[in-house]
Amino acid sequence: MTALIGRRRFLAGAAAVAGTSVFAGCTADGGQKQPAAEGTSSKTNGLSQGKNGAREEFFGTHQMGILPGPASYGVAVAFDCLAPDRAALGECLKTISDLIHELTLSRPAVPDTADEDNGMLLGLKDKLLSGTVSVGASLFDGRYGLAALKPTELVPMPDGLARDELRPEQLHGDILVLLQGDQIDIPVHALRVLRRATAKWLKLRWAQDVFIRPDTDPKPNAVTSRNLMGFKDGTANPDVTVNDLMAEIVWSGSSEPVWASGGSYQVVRKFRMLIEDWDGSSLGKQQHVFGRQKVTGAPLDGKVEEDVPIYAKDPEGAVTPLNAHIRLANPRDGAAKLMLRRGMNYSGGVDADGNLDQGLLFISYQATLAAFIETQARLKGEALEEFVITTGGGFFFALPGPEKGGYVGKQLIEAA
Repeated sequence: MTALIGRRRFLAGAAAVAGTSVFAGCTADGGQKQPAAEGTSSKTNGLSQGKNGAREEFFGTHQMGILPGPASYGVAVAFDCLAPDRAALGECLKTISDLIHELTLSRPAVPDTADEDNGMLLGLKDKLLSGTVSVGASLFDGRYGLAALKPTELVPMPDGLARDELRPEQLHGDILVLLQGDQIDIPVHALRVLRRATAKWLKLRWAQDVFIRPDTDPKPNAVTSRNLMGFKDGTANPDVTVNDLMAEIVWSGSSEPVWASGGSYQVVRKFRMLIEDWDGSSLGKQQHVFGRQKVTGAPLDGKVEEDVPIYAKDPEGAVTPLNAHIRLANPRDGAAKLMLRRGMNYSGGVDADGNLDQGLLFISYQATLAAFIETQARLKGEALEEFVITTGGGFFFALPGPEKGGYVGKQLIEAA
């Protein structure tokens, strides 16, 4: 591995890690507000609710691109803001919003009639599925007079939350935009159009191309998409069709500034998987790391994916190890808090030592950052720490949806 990753240091210190887990429930299990009764099935799989990347309305209480499962392809891009004042920041957000709206409605114009388009999607009928705009804690410094309007829990993502080997060039940002589409070049095209239109206000900080295999035949409480470790991704997600549940666990509450109503805390964590070590491990060890069967997704004490593990019958961890991912992510004791996980895979080529740079861009939405932090603390010492490190990402706040005729971020810019 590269010197930045510090492979030897990582292996030597794995048993004494003082931080918390690196995966934070992103691959196997989220929290349930109450434990399911023995013999019953979990009904909290959001990926079973319609096709991934479902097309949504642009205007509304909430932004597009959050509730549906991820589309096939995407790009997450973070910017530093160069706008000189609050009015210019508003103009920047309006430009981003208008471009996303336009790209989700129609195909780009032919270049000879619209010089602003690069023509890379000529002949393609598909359109951008969604664009989600979020802001980081740094936007609420003294530049734009927004300090008093900062979401109550929004802070820069600290170092040491997990098996962190964070790289400054892959961290944070004033504004984060997540673009998604059904073809690989659609979000790339949208990024290029957006970057050109906002060059006077925004400087590119970091970007990550992502992908996932969406559910092709969704079934109740079943997931077909898998992460690059080969395990199902999204099991036990909350049911996005239950509005009251979403209001409780995803959308910001009354403790937030008035302008933030309809928004959500967004966590982004770039997890690099130590692929060579993982692929050299036995199937049995891999299943014990996650606490689930690789093929079916069922817990180790169950038969099908939607079965709820019964830890009371396995107090010593003979079946599901005490440090298995799902056991720590959700002990089924009523204490675990829900979050909506929307992670996507990435493949970044080969590092200087000839090792694969692959992993998962973990993305979650939650009403409070505390929900994520508490899960991290519970996952301290999980078995998965041997195979994953965290290199980048940040904490953000997904802005509320735009009103008809408005733009994403208008509530913040015009707040008193």
